[in-house]
Amino acid sequence: MISGTLTSSDTPAAGEADFTPRQREVLDVVLQLMVEEGDGFSVARIAQAASCSKETLYKWFGDRDGILTATVRWQAARVRAGSYDRQRLDEGQLRKSLADFAANWLTVISSPTSIALNRVAVSHAGSGKSRLGAIVLANGRLAIGERLKPLLEAGRDAGLLDFGDTEAAFRTFFGLVGRDVQIRLLLGETVSLPPDRIAADAALATQQFLTLYGVTSHSGSALADRAETGPSLTQL
Repeated sequence: MISGTLTSSDTPAAGEADFTPRQREVLDVVLQLMVEEGDGFSVARIAQAASCSKETLYKWFGDRDGILTATVRWQAARVRAGSYDRQRLDEGQLRKSLADFAANWLTVISSPTSIALNRVAVSHAGSGKSRLGAIVLANGRLAIGERLKPLLEAGRDAGLLDFGDTEAAFRTFFGLVGRDVQIRLLLGETVSLPPDRIAADAALATQQFLTLYGVTSHSGSALADRAETGPSLTQL
Protein backbone atom coordinates (compact mmCIF):
# COMPACT_ATOMS: atom_id res chain seq x y z
CA MET A 1 0.00 0.00 0.00
CA ILE A 2 1.12 3.56 -0.57
CA SER A 3 2.01 5.49 2.55
CA GLY A 4 3.41 8.89 3.33
CA THR A 5 2.28 12.41 4.07
CA LEU A 6 -1.01 13.37 2.44
CA THR A 7 -1.20 16.69 0.64
CA SER A 8 -4.24 18.94 0.87
CA SER A 9 -5.62 17.48 -2.36
CA ASP A 10 -5.49 14.02 -0.76
CA THR A 11 -7.66 15.03 2.19
CA PRO A 12 -10.79 12.85 2.31
CA ALA A 13 -13.94 14.70 1.38
CA ALA A 14 -17.36 14.52 2.98
CA GLY A 15 -18.93 12.75 0.02
CA GLU A 16 -22.24 13.13 -1.73
CA ALA A 17 -22.93 16.68 -0.53
CA ASP A 18 -19.69 17.84 -2.17
CA PHE A 19 -21.08 17.43 -5.68
CA THR A 20 -24.08 18.76 -7.57
CA PRO A 21 -26.38 16.28 -9.35
CA ARG A 22 -24.81 17.23 -12.70
CA GLN A 23 -21.29 16.74 -11.34
CA ARG A 24 -22.29 13.31 -10.05
CA GLU A 25 -23.52 12.41 -13.54
CA VAL A 26 -20.13 13.40 -14.96
CA LEU A 27 -18.24 11.39 -12.33
CA ASP A 28 -20.41 8.36 -13.08
CA VAL A 29 -19.36 8.76 -16.71
CA VAL A 30 -15.69 8.71 -15.63
CA LEU A 31 -16.30 5.50 -13.68
CA GLN A 32 -17.98 3.92 -16.70
CA LEU A 33 -15.05 4.92 -18.91
CA MET A 34 -12.73 3.13 -16.49
CA VAL A 35 -14.85 -0.01 -16.79
CA GLU A 36 -14.88 0.15 -20.59
CA GLU A 37 -11.49 1.67 -21.46
CA GLY A 38 -9.19 1.47 -18.44
CA ASP A 39 -7.55 4.80 -17.66
CA GLY A 40 -6.15 5.86 -21.02
CA PHE A 41 -8.89 8.39 -21.68
CA SER A 42 -8.21 12.11 -21.87
CA VAL A 43 -10.10 15.07 -20.45
CA ALA A 44 -11.43 15.59 -23.97
CA ARG A 45 -12.80 12.04 -23.97
CA ILE A 46 -14.54 12.65 -20.64
CA ALA A 47 -16.05 15.86 -21.98
CA GLN A 48 -17.31 14.07 -25.06
CA ALA A 49 -18.81 11.16 -23.13
CA ALA A 50 -20.39 13.44 -20.52
CA SER A 51 -21.69 15.99 -23.04
CA CYS A 52 -19.92 18.92 -21.43
CA SER A 53 -16.96 21.13 -22.24
CA LYS A 54 -13.38 20.67 -21.12
CA GLU A 55 -13.55 24.16 -19.66
CA THR A 56 -16.40 23.10 -17.40
CA LEU A 57 -14.46 20.05 -16.22
CA TYR A 58 -11.41 22.17 -15.41
CA LYS A 59 -13.58 24.70 -13.60
CA TRP A 60 -15.25 22.03 -11.48
CA PHE A 61 -12.38 19.67 -10.77
CA GLY A 62 -9.10 21.23 -11.86
CA ASP A 63 -6.68 19.07 -13.86
CA ARG A 64 -6.98 15.36 -14.74
CA ASP A 65 -5.77 14.31 -11.28
CA GLY A 66 -8.48 16.54 -9.83
CA ILE A 67 -11.08 14.73 -11.91
CA LEU A 68 -9.75 11.35 -10.74
CA THR A 69 -9.73 12.53 -7.11
CA ALA A 70 -13.34 13.67 -7.36
CA THR A 71 -14.27 10.35 -9.01
CA VAL A 72 -12.72 8.35 -6.18
CA ARG A 73 -14.41 10.54 -3.57
CA TRP A 74 -17.77 10.09 -5.26
CA GLN A 75 -17.37 6.32 -5.37
CA ALA A 76 -16.20 6.20 -1.73
CA ALA A 77 -19.19 8.35 -0.70
CA ARG A 78 -21.40 5.35 -1.41
CA VAL A 79 -19.98 3.64 1.70
CA ARG A 80 -21.70 5.06 4.77
CA ALA A 81 -21.77 4.18 8.43
CA GLY A 82 -25.50 4.91 8.62
CA SER A 83 -27.40 6.94 11.18
CA TYR A 84 -27.41 6.29 14.91
CA ASP A 85 -28.06 8.20 18.12
CA ARG A 86 -24.70 8.53 19.85
CA GLN A 87 -26.33 9.50 23.12
CA ARG A 88 -28.69 6.51 23.14
CA LEU A 89 -26.62 3.91 21.37
CA ASP A 90 -27.45 0.38 22.49
CA GLU A 91 -26.25 -3.05 21.42
CA GLY A 92 -28.99 -3.46 18.84
CA GLN A 93 -28.26 -0.12 17.18
CA LEU A 94 -24.53 -0.80 17.22
CA ARG A 95 -24.94 -4.23 15.66
CA LYS A 96 -27.29 -2.90 12.96
CA SER A 97 -25.04 0.06 12.12
CA LEU A 98 -21.97 -2.17 11.82
CA ALA A 99 -23.82 -4.73 9.71
CA ASP A 100 -25.27 -2.01 7.47
CA PHE A 101 -21.81 -0.52 6.94
CA ALA A 102 -20.38 -3.95 6.14
CA ALA A 103 -23.14 -4.75 3.65
CA ASN A 104 -22.80 -1.32 2.05
CA TRP A 105 -19.04 -1.70 1.65
CA LEU A 106 -19.28 -5.22 0.22
CA THR A 107 -21.86 -4.01 -2.29
CA VAL A 108 -19.61 -1.18 -3.41
CA ILE A 109 -16.35 -3.14 -3.71
CA SER A 110 -18.02 -5.91 -5.71
CA SER A 111 -19.41 -3.48 -8.31
CA PRO A 112 -17.79 -3.41 -11.77
CA THR A 113 -16.90 0.27 -11.31
CA SER A 114 -14.97 -0.31 -8.09
CA ILE A 115 -13.18 -3.34 -9.51
CA ALA A 116 -12.10 -1.34 -12.57
CA LEU A 117 -11.06 1.68 -10.46
CA ASN A 118 -8.98 -0.39 -8.06
CA ARG A 119 -7.32 -2.38 -10.83
CA VAL A 120 -6.18 0.86 -12.42
CA ALA A 121 -5.00 2.23 -9.06
CA VAL A 122 -2.98 -0.90 -8.30
CA SER A 123 -1.39 -0.86 -11.77
CA HIS A 124 -0.26 2.74 -11.19
CA ALA A 125 0.99 2.35 -7.62
CA GLY A 126 4.72 2.96 -7.54
CA SER A 127 4.93 3.32 -11.32
CA GLY A 128 5.05 7.10 -11.44
CA LYS A 129 2.37 7.08 -14.16
CA SER A 130 -0.08 9.07 -12.03
CA ARG A 131 -1.13 9.80 -8.45
CA LEU A 132 -4.19 7.57 -8.67
CA GLY A 133 -2.84 5.05 -6.14
CA ALA A 134 -2.33 7.77 -3.53
CA ILE A 135 -5.69 9.30 -4.40
CA VAL A 136 -7.50 5.98 -3.88
CA LEU A 137 -5.67 5.35 -0.60
CA ALA A 138 -6.50 8.79 0.80
CA ASN A 139 -10.08 9.00 -0.39
CA GLY A 140 -10.95 5.32 -0.19
CA ARG A 141 -9.53 3.33 2.72
CA LEU A 142 -8.63 6.35 4.86
CA ALA A 143 -11.86 8.25 4.21
CA ILE A 144 -13.99 5.19 4.89
CA GLY A 145 -12.11 4.63 8.13
CA GLU A 146 -12.85 8.14 9.28
CA ARG A 147 -16.56 7.52 8.66
CA LEU A 148 -16.69 4.34 10.73
CA LYS A 149 -14.35 5.22 13.60
CA PRO A 150 -16.84 7.61 15.27
CA LEU A 151 -19.32 4.71 15.49
CA LEU A 152 -16.70 2.46 17.08
CA GLU A 153 -15.78 5.17 19.57
CA ALA A 154 -19.45 5.80 20.32
CA GLY A 155 -19.80 2.08 21.06
CA ARG A 156 -16.83 2.27 23.41
CA ASP A 157 -18.19 5.40 25.13
CA ALA A 158 -21.52 3.61 25.62
CA GLY A 159 -19.75 0.70 27.30
CA LEU A 160 -20.56 -1.70 24.47
CA LEU A 161 -17.04 -2.11 23.06
CA ASP A 162 -13.65 -2.44 24.72
CA PHE A 163 -10.55 -1.42 22.77
CA GLY A 164 -7.59 0.89 23.19
CA ASP A 165 -6.63 1.71 19.62
CA THR A 166 -9.42 2.87 17.31
CA GLU A 167 -7.36 2.27 14.19
CA ALA A 168 -6.59 -1.31 15.24
CA ALA A 169 -10.27 -1.95 15.94
CA PHE A 170 -11.26 -0.54 12.55
CA ARG A 171 -8.64 -2.62 10.74
CA THR A 172 -9.93 -5.75 12.43
CA PHE A 173 -13.50 -5.03 11.37
CA PHE A 174 -12.38 -4.07 7.85
CA GLY A 175 -10.53 -7.36 7.50
CA LEU A 176 -13.38 -9.45 8.88
CA VAL A 177 -15.77 -7.90 6.37
CA GLY A 178 -13.53 -8.02 3.31
CA ARG A 179 -11.63 -11.27 3.97
CA ASP A 180 -10.15 -12.30 0.60
CA VAL A 181 -13.15 -11.24 -1.47
CA GLN A 182 -11.66 -8.09 -2.98
CA ILE A 183 -8.38 -9.72 -3.97
CA ARG A 184 -10.26 -12.53 -5.71
CA LEU A 185 -12.42 -10.02 -7.57
CA LEU A 186 -9.41 -7.95 -8.65
CA LEU A 187 -7.65 -11.06 -9.93
CA GLY A 188 -10.61 -11.90 -12.13
CA GLU A 189 -12.43 -14.60 -10.19
CA THR A 190 -16.18 -14.55 -10.55
CA VAL A 191 -17.46 -14.18 -6.99
CA SER A 192 -21.22 -14.31 -6.62
CA LEU A 193 -22.39 -11.72 -4.09
CA PRO A 194 -26.18 -11.44 -4.31
CA PRO A 195 -27.87 -9.24 -1.68
CA ASP A 196 -28.75 -12.16 0.61
CA ARG A 197 -25.16 -13.41 0.57
CA ILE A 198 -23.86 -9.91 1.30
CA ALA A 199 -26.30 -9.52 4.19
CA ALA A 200 -25.26 -12.88 5.65
CA ASP A 201 -21.54 -12.11 5.31
CA ALA A 202 -22.05 -8.67 6.89
CA ALA A 203 -23.94 -10.17 9.83
CA LEU A 204 -21.25 -12.80 10.35
CA ALA A 205 -18.41 -10.25 10.26
CA THR A 206 -20.30 -8.07 12.75
CA GLN A 207 -20.82 -11.01 15.11
CA GLN A 208 -17.14 -11.95 14.88
CA PHE A 209 -16.13 -8.36 15.61
CA LEU A 210 -18.44 -8.15 18.63
CA THR A 211 -17.07 -11.46 19.88
CA LEU A 212 -13.58 -9.92 19.83
CA TYR A 213 -14.39 -6.45 21.10
CA GLY A 214 -17.76 -6.63 22.84
CA VAL A 215 -17.66 -5.99 26.58
CA THR A 216 -19.29 -9.37 27.24
CA SER A 217 -16.67 -11.19 25.14
CA HIS A 218 -14.51 -13.77 26.88
CA SER A 219 -11.81 -13.16 24.27
CA GLY A 220 -10.73 -9.81 25.71
CA SER A 221 -9.55 -6.70 23.94
CA ALA A 222 -5.89 -7.77 24.17
CA LEU A 223 -6.65 -10.70 21.90
CA ALA A 224 -8.54 -8.41 19.55
CA ASP A 225 -5.61 -5.99 19.34
CA ARG A 226 -3.42 -8.89 18.21
CA ALA A 227 -5.94 -10.29 15.76
CA GLU A 228 -4.76 -10.54 12.20
CA THR A 229 -7.55 -10.87 9.70
CA GLY A 230 -7.60 -11.66 6.00
CA PRO A 231 -5.78 -9.45 3.48
CA SER A 232 -7.41 -6.30 2.19
CA LEU A 233 -5.67 -5.08 -0.91
CA THR A 234 -7.48 -1.89 -1.82
CA GLN A 235 -10.23 0.30 -0.60
CA LEU A 236 -13.30 1.02 -2.66
